[in-house]
Amino acid sequence: MALDGIVVRAVAAELQRCVGARIHKIHQPTEHDLVLSVRGSGVSGKLLLSANPTYPRAHLTNATYVNPLEAPMFCMLLRKHCEGGVIEAVRQVGRERILHIDVRQRDELGDISFKTIVIEIMGRHSNIILIDSASGTIHDGIHHVTPAISSYRIVMPGTAYTAPPDQGKSDPLAIRSEDEFRDLVIKAMGDEPALWHKGLVNAFSGFSPLLAKEIVHRAKSEAGAADLSSLWQSFRALISLVEKNEYEPNIVAEPDTGKASFSVTELTHLHGAAQRFESVSECLEAFYGDKAERDTVKQRASDLIRFVQNEKSKNEAKIKKLEETLEEAKDAEKYRVLGELLTAYMHQMNRGDESIELINFYDEEQAPVKIQLDPQLTPSENAQRYFRRYTKHRNSLAVVAEQMELARAEITYFETLLQQLNNASLSDIEEIREELVQQGYLRERKSRGPKRKKPANPALLCYTSSENVSIYVGKNNTQNEYLTNRLASPSDTWLHTKDIPGSHVVIRGGDFGNATLEEAAMLAAYYSQAKESSMVPVDYTFIRHVRKPSGAKPGFVIYDHQKTLFITPDLERIKSLPSVTK
Repeated sequence: MALDGIVVRAVAAELQRCVGARIHKIHQPTEHDLVLSVRGSGVSGKLLLSANPTYPRAHLTNATYVNPLEAPMFCMLLRKHCEGGVIEAVRQVGRERILHIDVRQRDELGDISFKTIVIEIMGRHSNIILIDSASGTIHDGIHHVTPAISSYRIVMPGTAYTAPPDQGKSDPLAIRSEDEFRDLVIKAMGDEPALWHKGLVNAFSGFSPLLAKEIVHRAKSEAGAADLSSLWQSFRALISLVEKNEYEPNIVAEPDTGKASFSVTELTHLHGAAQRFESVSECLEAFYGDKAERDTVKQRASDLIRFVQNEKSKNEAKIKKLEETLEEAKDAEKYRVLGELLTAYMHQMNRGDESIELINFYDEEQAPVKIQLDPQLTPSENAQRYFRRYTKHRNSLAVVAEQMELARAEITYFETLLQQLNNASLSDIEEIREELVQQGYLRERKSRGPKRKKPANPALLCYTSSENVSIYVGKNNTQNEYLTNRLASPSDTWLHTKDIPGSHVVIRGGDFGNATLEEAAMLAAYYSQAKESSMVPVDYTFIRHVRKPSGAKPGFVIYDHQKTLFITPDLERIKSLPSVTK
Protein backbone atom coordinates (compact mmCIF):
# COMPACT_ATOMS: atom_id res chain seq x y z
CA MET A 1 0.00 0.00 0.00
CA ALA A 2 1.16 3.56 -0.60
CA LEU A 3 -0.93 6.49 0.56
CA ASP A 4 1.83 8.94 -0.26
CA GLY A 5 1.89 12.68 -0.89
CA ILE A 6 0.96 12.24 -4.55
CA VAL A 7 -2.17 10.29 -3.58
CA VAL A 8 -3.01 12.99 -1.02
CA ARG A 9 -2.68 15.60 -3.80
CA ALA A 10 -5.17 13.57 -5.84
CA VAL A 11 -7.51 13.45 -2.83
CA ALA A 12 -7.18 17.21 -2.32
CA ALA A 13 -7.99 17.80 -6.00
CA GLU A 14 -11.07 15.58 -5.76
CA LEU A 15 -12.26 17.27 -2.58
CA GLN A 16 -12.30 20.67 -4.31
CA ARG A 17 -15.87 19.79 -5.26
CA CYS A 18 -16.73 20.10 -1.54
CA VAL A 19 -15.64 23.77 -1.47
CA GLY A 20 -18.76 25.86 -0.91
CA ALA A 21 -20.69 22.91 0.55
CA ARG A 22 -22.13 23.03 4.04
CA ILE A 23 -21.25 20.55 6.78
CA HIS A 24 -24.68 19.19 7.62
CA LYS A 25 -23.85 16.55 10.26
CA ILE A 26 -20.72 15.29 12.04
CA HIS A 27 -20.42 11.81 13.52
CA GLN A 28 -17.57 9.88 15.14
CA PRO A 29 -18.35 6.17 14.66
CA THR A 30 -15.02 5.01 16.15
CA GLU A 31 -12.29 6.52 18.29
CA HIS A 32 -10.19 7.19 15.16
CA ASP A 33 -12.77 8.14 12.49
CA LEU A 34 -14.95 11.11 11.66
CA VAL A 35 -17.74 11.22 9.07
CA LEU A 36 -18.85 14.63 7.79
CA SER A 37 -22.12 14.80 5.85
CA VAL A 38 -21.76 17.60 3.31
CA ARG A 39 -24.45 19.21 1.15
CA GLY A 40 -24.63 22.02 -1.35
CA SER A 41 -22.48 23.42 -4.13
CA GLY A 42 -23.44 20.49 -6.33
CA VAL A 43 -22.31 17.81 -3.87
CA SER A 44 -24.21 15.64 -1.41
CA GLY A 45 -22.34 12.89 0.36
CA LYS A 46 -20.11 11.85 3.23
CA LEU A 47 -16.48 12.72 3.84
CA LEU A 48 -14.45 10.24 5.88
CA LEU A 49 -11.51 11.53 7.91
CA SER A 50 -9.56 8.75 9.58
CA ALA A 51 -6.64 8.86 12.00
CA ASN A 52 -6.63 5.07 12.27
CA PRO A 53 -3.02 4.12 13.14
CA THR A 54 -3.12 1.27 10.61
CA TYR A 55 -5.40 2.66 7.89
CA PRO A 56 -5.25 6.49 8.03
CA ARG A 57 -6.94 8.21 5.10
CA ALA A 58 -9.35 10.91 3.90
CA HIS A 59 -11.84 10.51 1.07
CA LEU A 60 -15.50 10.62 0.08
CA THR A 61 -17.39 7.50 1.11
CA ASN A 62 -20.63 5.65 0.48
CA ALA A 63 -20.15 3.24 3.36
CA THR A 64 -22.63 2.94 6.23
CA TYR A 65 -21.30 3.56 9.74
CA VAL A 66 -22.82 2.67 13.10
CA ASN A 67 -22.53 5.57 15.51
CA PRO A 68 -22.24 5.17 19.31
CA LEU A 69 -25.21 6.03 21.52
CA GLU A 70 -23.24 8.95 22.96
CA ALA A 71 -21.06 11.13 20.77
CA PRO A 72 -17.42 11.38 21.96
CA MET A 73 -16.15 14.73 23.29
CA PHE A 74 -14.12 15.52 20.18
CA CYS A 75 -17.17 14.92 18.00
CA MET A 76 -19.25 17.27 20.21
CA LEU A 77 -16.52 19.92 19.91
CA LEU A 78 -16.50 19.65 16.11
CA ARG A 79 -20.27 19.91 16.03
CA LYS A 80 -20.08 23.09 18.06
CA HIS A 81 -17.47 24.75 15.86
CA CYS A 82 -18.07 23.25 12.40
CA GLU A 83 -21.57 21.81 12.06
CA GLY A 84 -23.57 24.08 9.79
CA GLY A 85 -20.37 25.72 8.57
CA VAL A 86 -19.28 26.14 4.95
CA ILE A 87 -16.11 24.54 3.60
CA GLU A 88 -14.00 27.44 2.33
CA ALA A 89 -10.96 25.52 1.08
CA VAL A 90 -9.28 22.11 0.97
CA ARG A 91 -5.49 22.34 0.85
CA GLN A 92 -2.54 20.00 0.86
CA VAL A 93 0.50 21.17 2.80
CA GLY A 94 3.39 20.99 0.33
CA ARG A 95 3.55 17.42 -0.93
CA GLU A 96 3.14 16.05 2.59
CA ARG A 97 0.38 13.75 3.75
CA ILE A 98 -1.38 16.62 5.46
CA LEU A 99 -4.72 18.17 4.49
CA HIS A 100 -6.26 21.39 5.78
CA ILE A 101 -10.03 21.92 5.53
CA ASP A 102 -10.96 25.54 6.21
CA VAL A 103 -14.47 26.02 7.64
CA ARG A 104 -16.46 29.26 8.02
CA GLN A 105 -19.25 29.18 10.58
CA ARG A 106 -21.61 31.67 12.19
CA ASP A 107 -21.92 31.06 15.93
CA GLU A 108 -24.92 31.48 18.27
CA LEU A 109 -24.29 35.24 18.54
CA GLY A 110 -24.16 35.66 14.79
CA ASP A 111 -20.40 36.23 14.68
CA ILE A 112 -18.44 34.57 11.88
CA SER A 113 -15.54 32.36 12.95
CA PHE A 114 -12.95 30.47 10.90
CA LYS A 115 -11.66 27.08 11.89
CA THR A 116 -9.27 24.63 10.23
CA ILE A 117 -9.55 20.87 10.43
CA VAL A 118 -6.04 19.43 10.06
CA ILE A 119 -5.78 15.81 8.89
CA GLU A 120 -2.28 14.38 9.41
CA ILE A 121 -1.91 11.02 7.65
CA MET A 122 1.25 9.68 9.25
CA GLY A 123 0.77 6.02 10.18
CA ARG A 124 0.57 5.43 13.92
CA HIS A 125 1.17 9.16 14.49
CA SER A 126 -1.92 10.13 12.44
CA ASN A 127 -4.20 12.76 13.93
CA ILE A 128 -7.17 15.02 13.27
CA ILE A 129 -6.84 18.43 14.91
CA LEU A 130 -9.23 21.38 15.09
CA ILE A 131 -7.46 24.75 15.26
CA ASP A 132 -8.54 28.39 15.27
CA SER A 133 -7.57 29.73 11.84
CA ALA A 134 -6.66 33.20 13.09
CA SER A 135 -4.57 32.38 16.15
CA GLY A 136 -3.40 28.87 15.32
CA THR A 137 -4.53 27.69 18.76
CA ILE A 138 -5.62 24.08 19.08
CA HIS A 139 -9.19 23.51 20.20
CA ASP A 140 -8.59 19.78 20.48
CA GLY A 141 -7.31 16.71 18.66
CA ILE A 142 -8.82 13.29 18.15
CA HIS A 143 -5.58 11.97 19.71
CA HIS A 144 -3.76 13.94 22.40
CA VAL A 145 0.02 14.31 22.30
CA THR A 146 1.37 15.28 25.71
CA PRO A 147 4.87 16.60 26.58
CA ALA A 148 5.65 13.11 27.90
CA ILE A 149 5.05 11.71 24.40
CA SER A 150 6.71 14.45 22.33
CA SER A 151 8.79 17.42 23.32
CA TYR A 152 8.71 18.84 19.76
CA ARG A 153 4.96 19.27 19.28
CA ILE A 154 2.08 19.06 21.74
CA VAL A 155 -1.51 18.42 20.69
CA MET A 156 -3.63 19.54 23.61
CA PRO A 157 -6.45 22.10 23.96
CA GLY A 158 -5.12 25.65 24.29
CA THR A 159 -1.65 25.01 22.89
CA ALA A 160 -0.30 26.52 19.67
CA TYR A 161 -0.39 24.23 16.65
CA THR A 162 3.01 23.11 15.43
CA ALA A 163 3.24 21.35 12.09
CA PRO A 164 5.08 18.02 11.86
CA PRO A 165 8.84 18.52 11.33
CA ASP A 166 9.94 19.23 7.78
CA GLN A 167 11.89 16.35 6.22
CA GLY A 168 14.09 18.61 4.14
CA LYS A 169 13.03 17.10 0.82
CA SER A 170 12.40 18.91 -2.43
CA ASP A 171 8.97 19.45 -3.99
CA PRO A 172 8.91 17.24 -7.12
CA LEU A 173 6.52 19.66 -8.83
CA ALA A 174 9.07 22.46 -8.48
CA ILE A 175 11.84 20.63 -10.40
CA ARG A 176 12.13 22.12 -13.88
CA SER A 177 15.52 21.05 -15.24
CA GLU A 178 17.30 17.76 -15.75
CA ASP A 179 20.46 19.12 -14.12
CA GLU A 180 18.58 20.03 -10.94
CA PHE A 181 16.95 16.61 -10.90
CA ARG A 182 20.26 14.84 -11.50
CA ASP A 183 22.00 16.74 -8.69
CA LEU A 184 19.27 15.91 -6.18
CA VAL A 185 19.18 12.19 -7.03
CA ILE A 186 22.98 11.80 -7.01
CA LYS A 187 23.19 13.68 -3.72
CA ALA A 188 20.51 11.47 -2.20
CA MET A 189 21.81 8.07 -3.31
CA GLY A 190 24.47 8.25 -6.04
CA ASP A 191 24.26 7.26 -9.70
CA GLU A 192 23.87 3.49 -9.21
CA PRO A 193 20.67 2.32 -11.02
CA ALA A 194 19.98 -0.23 -8.27
CA LEU A 195 19.63 2.61 -5.76
CA TRP A 196 17.64 5.08 -7.85
CA HIS A 197 14.27 4.30 -6.25
CA LYS A 198 15.78 5.02 -2.81
CA GLY A 199 17.30 8.21 -4.19
CA LEU A 200 13.88 9.38 -5.42
CA VAL A 201 12.30 8.69 -2.02
CA ASN A 202 15.09 10.50 -0.14
CA ALA A 203 15.19 13.46 -2.53
CA PHE A 204 11.52 14.29 -3.14
CA SER A 205 8.60 14.79 -0.78
CA GLY A 206 5.43 12.84 -1.51
CA PHE A 207 7.22 9.88 -3.09
CA SER A 208 6.64 6.41 -1.66
CA PRO A 209 8.93 3.46 -2.49
CA LEU A 210 6.11 2.04 -4.63
CA LEU A 211 5.88 5.18 -6.78
CA ALA A 212 9.67 5.50 -6.98
CA LYS A 213 10.01 1.90 -8.21
CA GLU A 214 7.37 2.59 -10.86
CA ILE A 215 9.32 5.60 -12.17
CA VAL A 216 12.56 3.57 -12.31
CA HIS A 217 10.77 0.69 -14.05
CA ARG A 218 9.36 3.01 -16.71
CA ALA A 219 12.80 4.54 -17.26
CA LYS A 220 14.31 1.10 -17.86
CA SER A 221 11.44 -0.01 -20.08
CA GLU A 222 11.62 3.04 -22.31
CA ALA A 223 15.40 3.31 -22.66
CA GLY A 224 16.45 -0.31 -22.41
CA ALA A 225 19.73 0.48 -20.63
CA ALA A 226 18.49 3.11 -18.20
CA ASP A 227 20.52 6.16 -17.21
CA LEU A 228 19.79 9.33 -15.28
CA SER A 229 18.55 10.99 -18.45
CA SER A 230 15.87 8.34 -19.04
CA LEU A 231 15.02 8.48 -15.33
CA TRP A 232 14.46 12.23 -15.69
CA GLN A 233 12.16 11.66 -18.67
CA SER A 234 10.14 9.08 -16.74
CA PHE A 235 9.97 11.36 -13.70
CA ARG A 236 8.94 14.37 -15.72
CA ALA A 237 6.21 12.46 -17.62
CA LEU A 238 4.60 11.40 -14.37
CA ILE A 239 4.89 14.81 -12.72
CA SER A 240 3.31 16.55 -15.74
CA LEU A 241 0.21 14.38 -15.28
CA VAL A 242 0.18 15.16 -11.54
CA GLU A 243 0.40 18.89 -12.30
CA LYS A 244 -2.68 18.59 -14.51
CA ASN A 245 -4.45 16.42 -11.90
CA GLU A 246 -4.80 13.58 -14.39
CA TYR A 247 -4.87 10.38 -12.37
CA GLU A 248 -5.50 6.68 -12.96
CA PRO A 249 -6.57 5.24 -9.59
CA ASN A 250 -6.05 1.48 -9.54
CA ILE A 251 -5.38 -1.51 -7.29
CA VAL A 252 -3.07 -4.34 -8.32
CA ALA A 253 -3.04 -7.68 -6.50
CA GLU A 254 0.08 -9.75 -7.20
CA PRO A 255 -0.96 -13.35 -7.99
CA ASP A 256 2.07 -14.97 -6.33
CA THR A 257 1.84 -13.29 -2.94
CA GLY A 258 -1.72 -11.94 -2.95
CA LYS A 259 -0.33 -8.59 -1.78
CA ALA A 260 -2.40 -5.65 -3.02
CA SER A 261 -1.04 -2.19 -3.82
CA PHE A 262 -2.74 0.98 -5.03
CA SER A 263 -1.72 4.24 -6.61
CA VAL A 264 -3.10 7.08 -8.69
CA THR A 265 -0.92 6.10 -11.62
CA GLU A 266 -0.62 2.82 -13.49
CA LEU A 267 1.65 0.32 -11.70
CA THR A 268 3.38 -1.34 -14.64
CA HIS A 269 6.18 -2.82 -12.54
CA LEU A 270 3.76 -5.08 -10.66
CA HIS A 271 2.51 -8.36 -12.09
CA GLY A 272 -1.22 -8.82 -11.78
CA ALA A 273 -4.48 -7.55 -13.18
CA ALA A 274 -5.29 -3.96 -12.28
CA GLN A 275 -8.68 -2.98 -10.90
CA ARG A 276 -9.39 0.56 -12.12
CA PHE A 277 -11.60 3.20 -10.54
CA GLU A 278 -13.32 6.39 -11.65
CA SER A 279 -12.09 8.35 -8.63
CA VAL A 280 -9.39 8.17 -5.99
CA SER A 281 -12.08 8.01 -3.28
CA GLU A 282 -13.55 4.86 -4.82
CA CYS A 283 -10.05 3.38 -4.98
CA LEU A 284 -9.28 4.16 -1.32
CA GLU A 285 -12.70 2.90 -0.25
CA ALA A 286 -12.15 -0.39 -2.06
CA PHE A 287 -8.64 -0.82 -0.68
CA TYR A 288 -9.12 0.27 2.92
CA GLY A 289 -12.85 -0.12 3.56
CA ASP A 290 -13.04 -3.86 4.24
CA LYS A 291 -9.73 -3.94 6.14
CA ALA A 292 -10.63 -1.01 8.39
CA GLU A 293 -14.14 -2.32 9.06
CA ARG A 294 -12.84 -5.79 9.92
CA ASP A 295 -10.37 -4.29 12.39
CA THR A 296 -13.07 -2.07 13.91
CA VAL A 297 -15.47 -5.00 14.16
CA LYS A 298 -12.75 -7.13 15.75
CA GLN A 299 -12.06 -4.40 18.30
CA ARG A 300 -15.76 -3.82 19.08
CA ALA A 301 -16.46 -7.54 19.25
CA SER A 302 -13.41 -8.48 21.33
CA ASP A 303 -15.18 -8.15 24.70
CA LEU A 304 -18.17 -10.15 23.44
CA ILE A 305 -15.89 -12.85 21.97
CA ARG A 306 -14.05 -13.15 25.30
CA PHE A 307 -17.35 -13.35 27.20
CA VAL A 308 -18.82 -15.99 24.88
CA GLN A 309 -15.61 -18.05 24.94
CA ASN A 310 -15.58 -17.92 28.76
CA GLU A 311 -19.22 -19.04 28.93
CA LYS A 312 -18.47 -21.88 26.51
CA SER A 313 -15.46 -22.93 28.62
CA LYS A 314 -17.58 -22.87 31.79
CA ASN A 315 -20.07 -25.27 30.23
CA GLU A 316 -17.30 -27.54 28.97
CA ALA A 317 -15.88 -27.68 32.51
CA LYS A 318 -19.39 -28.32 33.82
CA ILE A 319 -19.77 -31.32 31.49
CA LYS A 320 -16.48 -32.79 32.76
CA LYS A 321 -17.69 -32.42 36.33
CA LEU A 322 -21.03 -33.99 35.46
CA GLU A 323 -19.27 -36.89 33.73
CA GLU A 324 -17.37 -37.56 36.96
CA THR A 325 -20.64 -37.49 38.90
CA LEU A 326 -22.17 -39.83 36.33
CA GLU A 327 -19.28 -42.25 36.75
CA GLU A 328 -19.80 -42.24 40.50
CA ALA A 329 -23.56 -42.72 40.07
CA LYS A 330 -22.96 -45.91 38.12
CA ASP A 331 -22.05 -47.49 41.51
CA ALA A 332 -25.61 -46.95 42.77
CA GLU A 333 -26.51 -50.66 42.45
CA LYS A 334 -23.45 -51.61 44.49
CA TYR A 335 -24.72 -49.51 47.44
CA ARG A 336 -28.17 -51.19 47.27
CA VAL A 337 -26.52 -54.62 47.43
CA LEU A 338 -24.40 -53.59 50.43
CA GLY A 339 -27.49 -52.28 52.21
CA GLU A 340 -29.35 -55.55 51.52
CA LEU A 341 -26.42 -57.60 52.87
CA LEU A 342 -26.22 -55.53 56.07
CA THR A 343 -29.97 -55.96 56.58
CA ALA A 344 -29.74 -59.74 56.05
CA TYR A 345 -26.76 -60.19 58.41
CA MET A 346 -27.72 -57.50 60.92
CA HIS A 347 -27.60 -60.03 63.80
CA GLN A 348 -23.84 -60.51 63.20
CA MET A 349 -23.03 -56.80 63.70
CA ASN A 350 -22.54 -54.72 66.80
CA ARG A 351 -22.41 -51.01 67.37
CA GLY A 352 -18.79 -49.88 67.33
CA ASP A 353 -17.72 -52.26 64.52
CA GLU A 354 -15.63 -50.51 61.87
CA SER A 355 -16.14 -53.17 59.19
CA ILE A 356 -17.63 -56.57 58.58
CA GLU A 357 -16.93 -59.33 56.06
CA LEU A 358 -20.05 -61.04 54.68
CA ILE A 359 -20.89 -63.62 52.03
CA ASN A 360 -22.36 -61.85 48.97
CA PHE A 361 -25.30 -64.08 48.06
CA TYR A 362 -26.00 -61.82 45.03
CA ASP A 363 -22.73 -63.01 43.52
CA GLU A 364 -22.78 -66.31 41.63
CA GLU A 365 -19.51 -67.33 43.26
CA GLN A 366 -20.74 -66.04 46.64
CA ALA A 367 -17.39 -64.40 47.27
CA PRO A 368 -16.97 -62.62 50.63
CA VAL A 369 -17.18 -58.81 50.59
CA LYS A 370 -15.76 -56.43 53.19
CA ILE A 371 -18.16 -53.58 54.12
CA GLN A 372 -16.99 -50.42 55.90
CA LEU A 373 -19.15 -49.38 58.87
CA ASP A 374 -19.53 -46.20 60.91
CA PRO A 375 -18.79 -47.25 64.52
CA GLN A 376 -20.96 -44.40 65.80
CA LEU A 377 -24.08 -45.86 64.13
CA THR A 378 -26.23 -48.87 64.96
CA PRO A 379 -26.32 -51.83 62.53
CA SER A 380 -29.72 -50.64 61.25
CA GLU A 381 -28.46 -47.07 60.75
CA ASN A 382 -25.43 -48.36 58.82
CA ALA A 383 -27.73 -50.30 56.48
CA GLN A 384 -29.92 -47.21 55.96
CA ARG A 385 -26.81 -45.15 55.22
CA TYR A 386 -26.03 -47.39 52.23
CA PHE A 387 -29.66 -47.32 51.04
CA ARG A 388 -29.65 -43.49 51.18
CA ARG A 389 -26.43 -43.42 49.13
CA TYR A 390 -28.07 -45.76 46.61
CA THR A 391 -31.16 -43.53 46.33
CA LYS A 392 -29.04 -40.38 45.94
CA HIS A 393 -26.92 -41.83 43.14
CA ARG A 394 -29.92 -43.38 41.38
CA ASN A 395 -31.80 -40.05 41.39
CA SER A 396 -28.72 -38.16 40.26
CA LEU A 397 -28.52 -40.22 37.05
CA ALA A 398 -31.62 -38.53 35.61
CA VAL A 399 -30.64 -35.07 36.89
CA VAL A 400 -27.06 -35.35 35.60
CA ALA A 401 -28.25 -36.51 32.17
CA GLU A 402 -30.60 -33.51 32.01
CA GLN A 403 -27.88 -31.09 33.14
CA MET A 404 -25.44 -32.49 30.56
CA GLU A 405 -28.02 -32.03 27.80
CA LEU A 406 -28.56 -28.40 28.86
CA ALA A 407 -24.80 -27.76 29.01
CA ARG A 408 -24.31 -29.23 25.52
CA ALA A 409 -27.13 -26.99 24.23
CA GLU A 410 -25.37 -23.99 25.80
CA ILE A 411 -22.08 -24.95 24.14
CA THR A 412 -23.82 -25.25 20.75
CA TYR A 413 -25.45 -21.84 21.33
CA PHE A 414 -22.15 -20.16 22.20
CA GLU A 415 -20.39 -21.82 19.25
CA THR A 416 -23.09 -20.33 17.03
CA LEU A 417 -22.52 -16.88 18.56
CA LEU A 418 -18.76 -17.14 18.01
CA GLN A 419 -19.35 -18.00 14.35
CA GLN A 420 -21.73 -15.03 14.04
CA LEU A 421 -19.24 -12.66 15.68
CA ASN A 422 -16.57 -13.75 13.18
CA ASN A 423 -18.88 -12.76 10.29
CA ALA A 424 -20.44 -9.74 12.00
CA SER A 425 -20.67 -6.15 10.86
CA LEU A 426 -20.86 -3.32 13.40
CA SER A 427 -24.68 -3.36 13.44
CA ASP A 428 -24.66 -7.17 13.81
CA ILE A 429 -22.53 -6.87 16.95
CA GLU A 430 -25.07 -4.62 18.66
CA GLU A 431 -27.87 -7.08 17.83
CA ILE A 432 -25.84 -9.94 19.32
CA ARG A 433 -25.16 -7.86 22.45
CA GLU A 434 -28.87 -7.10 22.81
CA GLU A 435 -29.67 -10.80 22.42
CA LEU A 436 -27.26 -11.67 25.26
CA VAL A 437 -28.94 -9.01 27.41
CA GLN A 438 -32.40 -10.40 26.63
CA GLN A 439 -31.21 -13.94 27.42
CA GLY A 440 -29.91 -12.75 30.79
CA TYR A 441 -26.21 -13.33 30.12
CA LEU A 442 -25.29 -9.62 30.14
CA ARG A 443 -26.62 -6.61 31.97
CA GLU A 444 -28.01 -3.78 29.90
CA ARG A 445 -25.64 -0.85 29.49
CA LYS A 446 -26.99 2.36 30.94
CA SER A 447 -26.66 5.44 28.76
CA ARG A 448 -27.45 9.04 29.41
CA GLY A 449 -30.00 10.84 27.33
CA PRO A 450 -32.93 9.44 25.35
CA LYS A 451 -32.73 5.89 24.12
CA ARG A 452 -32.16 5.41 20.41
CA LYS A 453 -35.28 4.08 18.71
CA LYS A 454 -34.71 0.56 17.42
CA PRO A 455 -35.89 -0.36 13.93
CA ALA A 456 -39.03 -2.49 13.81
CA ASN A 457 -37.25 -5.23 11.85
CA PRO A 458 -33.56 -6.12 11.56
CA ALA A 459 -31.78 -5.37 8.28
CA LEU A 460 -30.99 -8.47 6.22
CA LEU A 461 -28.28 -9.14 3.69
CA CYS A 462 -29.93 -9.86 0.35
CA TYR A 463 -28.07 -11.34 -2.62
CA THR A 464 -29.36 -11.61 -6.17
CA SER A 465 -28.55 -14.93 -7.81
CA SER A 466 -27.31 -15.35 -11.38
CA GLU A 467 -30.93 -16.24 -12.23
CA ASN A 468 -32.15 -12.92 -10.74
CA VAL A 469 -33.68 -14.56 -7.64
CA SER A 470 -33.46 -13.00 -4.17
CA ILE A 471 -31.46 -14.94 -1.55
CA TYR A 472 -31.64 -13.65 2.04
CA VAL A 473 -28.97 -14.33 4.67
CA GLY A 474 -29.38 -13.93 8.43
CA LYS A 475 -26.03 -13.13 10.05
CA ASN A 476 -27.09 -13.45 13.69
CA ASN A 477 -29.90 -15.03 15.71
CA THR A 478 -32.05 -11.88 15.65
CA GLN A 479 -31.88 -11.82 11.86
CA ASN A 480 -32.30 -15.62 11.60
CA GLU A 481 -35.48 -15.56 13.71
CA TYR A 482 -36.98 -12.71 11.69
CA LEU A 483 -36.02 -14.25 8.35
CA THR A 484 -37.23 -17.81 9.06
CA ASN A 485 -40.20 -17.20 11.34
CA ARG A 486 -41.65 -13.94 10.02
CA LEU A 487 -40.39 -12.85 6.61
CA ALA A 488 -40.22 -16.12 4.68
CA SER A 489 -43.29 -17.75 3.14
CA PRO A 490 -44.15 -21.45 3.62
CA SER A 491 -43.16 -22.23 0.02
CA ASP A 492 -39.76 -20.50 0.24
CA THR A 493 -36.66 -22.69 0.36
CA TRP A 494 -34.64 -22.71 3.59
CA LEU A 495 -30.96 -23.74 3.78
CA HIS A 496 -28.51 -24.37 6.62
CA THR A 497 -25.22 -26.21 7.06
CA LYS A 498 -25.81 -29.72 8.40
CA ASP A 499 -24.83 -30.00 12.09
CA ILE A 500 -22.54 -26.95 11.75
CA PRO A 501 -23.20 -23.48 13.28
CA GLY A 502 -24.14 -21.07 10.54
CA SER A 503 -26.65 -18.63 9.05
CA HIS A 504 -30.22 -19.23 7.97
CA VAL A 505 -30.48 -18.72 4.20
CA VAL A 506 -33.77 -18.35 2.33
CA ILE A 507 -34.48 -18.42 -1.41
CA ARG A 508 -37.61 -16.35 -2.02
CA GLY A 509 -40.20 -17.97 -4.29
CA GLY A 510 -40.13 -21.31 -6.03
CA ASP A 511 -39.14 -20.28 -9.54
CA PHE A 512 -35.40 -20.93 -9.62
CA GLY A 513 -32.94 -23.40 -11.11
CA ASN A 514 -29.89 -25.35 -9.99
CA ALA A 515 -27.61 -22.29 -10.27
CA THR A 516 -29.61 -20.38 -7.63
CA LEU A 517 -29.77 -23.43 -5.33
CA GLU A 518 -26.01 -23.90 -5.67
CA GLU A 519 -25.31 -20.20 -4.96
CA ALA A 520 -27.63 -20.22 -1.93
CA ALA A 521 -25.90 -23.34 -0.59
CA MET A 522 -22.56 -21.63 -1.17
CA LEU A 523 -23.76 -18.64 0.89
CA ALA A 524 -24.95 -20.99 3.67
CA ALA A 525 -21.50 -22.63 3.71
CA TYR A 526 -19.65 -19.29 3.53
CA TYR A 527 -21.62 -17.77 6.42
CA SER A 528 -20.92 -20.76 8.65
CA GLN A 529 -18.20 -22.21 10.83
CA ALA A 530 -17.06 -24.27 7.82
CA LYS A 531 -16.40 -21.31 5.48
CA GLU A 532 -12.77 -22.39 4.96
CA SER A 533 -13.69 -26.04 4.32
CA SER A 534 -14.52 -27.93 1.15
CA MET A 535 -17.50 -30.17 0.39
CA VAL A 536 -19.59 -28.63 3.18
CA PRO A 537 -22.92 -30.45 3.76
CA VAL A 538 -25.89 -28.08 3.39
CA ASP A 539 -29.48 -29.14 4.12
CA TYR A 540 -32.39 -27.55 2.30
CA THR A 541 -36.15 -27.86 2.70
CA PHE A 542 -39.29 -25.74 2.48
CA ILE A 543 -39.98 -23.19 5.22
CA ARG A 544 -43.17 -25.07 6.13
CA HIS A 545 -40.99 -27.93 7.36
CA VAL A 546 -38.95 -25.67 9.66
CA ARG A 547 -40.13 -24.91 13.19
CA LYS A 548 -38.81 -23.60 16.47
CA PRO A 549 -39.33 -25.80 19.55
CA SER A 550 -41.02 -24.18 22.52
CA GLY A 551 -38.48 -22.60 24.86
CA ALA A 552 -35.56 -23.08 22.45
CA LYS A 553 -32.64 -20.66 22.26
CA PRO A 554 -32.83 -17.80 19.70
CA GLY A 555 -32.09 -19.01 16.19
CA PHE A 556 -32.55 -22.70 17.04
CA VAL A 557 -34.94 -24.64 14.80
CA ILE A 558 -35.70 -28.23 13.87
CA TYR A 559 -36.68 -29.35 10.39
CA ASP A 560 -37.54 -32.39 8.30
CA HIS A 561 -38.16 -33.44 4.65
CA GLN A 562 -34.67 -32.09 3.95
CA LYS A 563 -32.23 -32.95 1.19
CA THR A 564 -28.47 -32.49 1.47
CA LEU A 565 -25.97 -31.24 -1.05
CA PHE A 566 -22.22 -30.77 -0.67
CA ILE A 567 -20.67 -27.46 -1.69
CA THR A 568 -17.29 -25.73 -1.58
CA PRO A 569 -17.52 -21.94 -0.98
CA ASP A 570 -16.14 -19.94 -3.93
CA LEU A 571 -15.32 -16.43 -2.68
CA GLU A 572 -15.00 -14.96 -6.18
CA ARG A 573 -18.38 -16.31 -7.19
CA ILE A 574 -19.96 -14.99 -3.99
CA LYS A 575 -18.43 -11.54 -4.58
CA SER A 576 -19.83 -11.53 -8.12
CA LEU A 577 -23.40 -11.75 -6.77
CA PRO A 578 -24.98 -8.30 -6.26
CA SER A 579 -25.89 -7.71 -2.62
CA VAL A 580 -27.69 -5.06 -0.59
CA THR A 581 -28.80 -4.70 3.01
CA LYS A 582 -32.54 -4.20 3.40
